[in-house]
Amino acid sequence: MSDRPTTAVVLAAGAGRRLSPLTNRRPKPMVPVANKPLLEYVIEAASAAGVDEFVLVVGYERERIQTHFGDGDDWGVSIRYVVQEKRLGTAHAVSQAEPHVDGPFLVLNGDRIVEPAAVADVRDALADGDAAAAMAVTRSDRPRSYGVVTVRDDRVETIVEKPRRGAESEVINAGVYAFTPAVFDAVRDTEPSDEGEYELPDTVARLIGDGGVRAVRYDGGWHDVSYLWDLLAVTDDVLDRDGGSVEGTLAPGAGVDDRCVVAPTASVGRGAVVAAGTTVGANARIEPNATVERSVVFPDATVEAGAVLRDCVVGAGATVGANATARGGTATVAVAGELYEGVRLGAVVGDDASVGGAAALAPGTVLGNDAVVGDGASVSGRVEDGVTVRRG
Repeated sequence: MSDRPTTAVVLAAGAGRRLSPLTNRRPKPMVPVANKPLLEYVIEAASAAGVDEFVLVVGYERERIQTHFGDGDDWGVSIRYVVQEKRLGTAHAVSQAEPHVDGPFLVLNGDRIVEPAAVADVRDALADGDAAAAMAVTRSDRPRSYGVVTVRDDRVETIVEKPRRGAESEVINAGVYAFTPAVFDAVRDTEPSDEGEYELPDTVARLIGDGGVRAVRYDGGWHDVSYLWDLLAVTDDVLDRDGGSVEGTLAPGAGVDDRCVVAPTASVGRGAVVAAGTTVGANARIEPNATVERSVVFPDATVEAGAVLRDCVVGAGATVGANATARGGTATVAVAGELYEGVRLGAVVGDDASVGGAAALAPGTVLGNDAVVGDGASVSGRVEDGVTVRRG
């Protein structure tokens, strides 16, 4: 095979329900890490690896993606869009791009940050071999959350998506693939899941016995934001990798760590502290004497004077009142009926939510969009969208 794929199909149609409330109004690929959408990292990595044509498969809240990326000119690439009208799984999403690819192509997840080497190595593995497909594999300390892969002699032997029992290995599917157009026939032969969805790992399993699937070992940076607390950890990792960028308006006496990102239109008040691992979005305000540590503050949010936030996410347009506190640390958090213990999450304040003055948010608190916490109230657990909680 001589053709080296320069077209990437990027899967960006999903809703990311486990990241609610942050994904109640935006698709998961548009969740910001260090003030850039996850999907932007994907496009930049693939572009650096030589990809110049992208087909974005969009669906949920697709207007946000299309408005941000347009035709791709700002990134020096060409972007076309395909709409997955019904979310019938990742293999189904790939099949929507069939009319738009000609020859071998790459498939990337729109919500996983990888380095250009992962894309280039998978592309080259397909071009230089005789396998039906190639895919990147990496190691994870929580393999059961992903597709668990067994490998022999650089070939994928098995792939099991999120196994219910113990994982057979620590090697997982890294979400970077290269295929020949034969994959579309394999998608058509893929059996649906119990939920009626057609998943790409099941298609890959079919290809294992039909020409084989090359396993491309990858040990570089790999970041997935599956849960709310992942956003804080991945932001920390990206700031370690890329460094900070402190712009905006800083009042005299404001203290901002170098390992932060502060948007050019953001402001930090007198005596405020923005500690390491924090990002402050466009038009956001950190008012005098507030402390924000290892937190993500979305655009147009306000942290009022004297508030103290640690390990927090503050949604777009939200307000945290004067002297309110979220002390941070570890918590047990419920997501989709499952409990996750010992996760580092101070609190999440949803888009346009309001936390009153001197209110206290216990570790692991999640406030929905438009939720209201009254002055002096103490809150824990999950508060749904639009609900008001008052003191006493």
